Amino acid sequence: MSTWKSQPSCMAAANLFKVLSSPLRVGILLRLDERPHTVGELADVFGASQPLVSQHLKVLRQSCLVQADRHGREMSYRLMDDHVTHMVADAVAHAREHDPATPAQTHAPGKDAS
Repeated sequence: MSTWKSQPSCMAAANLFKVLSSPLRVGILLRLDERPHTVGELADVFGASQPLVSQHLKVLRQSCLVQADRHGREMSYRLMDDHVTHMVADAVAHAREHDPATPAQTHAPGKDAS
């Protein structure tokens, strides 16, 4: 009998959630959904140091979530695909719906929460 531990896709998904456990990484992914950015642009947006942003981008690259494109001396980072963007956006929406600091909203199953 197969268990969840023997399912590579379960382990890979769990590792993906570990990568997404950083609020800065989630923010970076949401920002990259808008357009590609350089490390400097992301550092400015988040008020973080460039080395810190670079470390987070390295983790995201190693997890096949973002890729880097060289433009002269600069690297521009972009999302590899839309799968993770949808998951992150859904997680953020879910967190907003269940955050006690956020005013209650009605949400019909299967409908976008706007």
